Amino acid sequence: MTRLVLASTSRYRRELLARLGHDFSVAAPASDESALAGESPARTALRLAEAKARAVTVDEPGALIIGSDQLAELDGQALGKPGSIAAARQQLAACSGHVVQFHTAVCVLDTRGAAPRARSAIDCTRVLFRPLDAEAIARYVEAERPLDCAGSFKAEGLGIALFDRIDSSDPTALVGLPLIALARLLRECGLALP
Repeated sequence: MTRLVLASTSRYRRELLARLGHDFSVAAPASDESALAGESPARTALRLAEAKARAVTVDEPGALIIGSDQLAELDGQALGKPGSIAAARQQLAACSGHVVQFHTAVCVLDTRGAAPRARSAIDCTRVLFRPLDAEAIARYVEAERPLDCAGSFKAEGLGIALFDRIDSSDPTALVGLPLIALARLLRECGLALP
């Protein structure tokens, strides 16, 4: 049986991957998540998804290793995970009334052969935030505490109330792992999925 390894400690990604109905293990990748000078958010997400998968190859030979990364982009600038209540409020205030693009990349690194082979994909989800006042932002951040989420919200929770519209080819991408693309990549690697 083909082993799947998720190179992530994100509970959101674990929950999403479980939907595919295949057993998997989790490995914590040790990789630098800094953007390179002049690198677009989409390119950064792709590079980091592969870097996360490659970071666990030594400990996980003979497996399909899944790496994923997501970056939010507002007016050409990347938005990271806020880490604090103040930063979350600032991010949401900046997003108020604007379109934010979420670049969610996934990489499947096949380590079953002599040389690892990487297959990657990226989804771009466009989110139109409704106009948000300071009170609405404060209520939301207090209720959901989205401090570990790019863009400072949880679309799978109360964060959905912050939007006027979402345009996406894969609704799971906004949560952090584009399952439509991942299923395709896994099938390309020979994994039997519906």
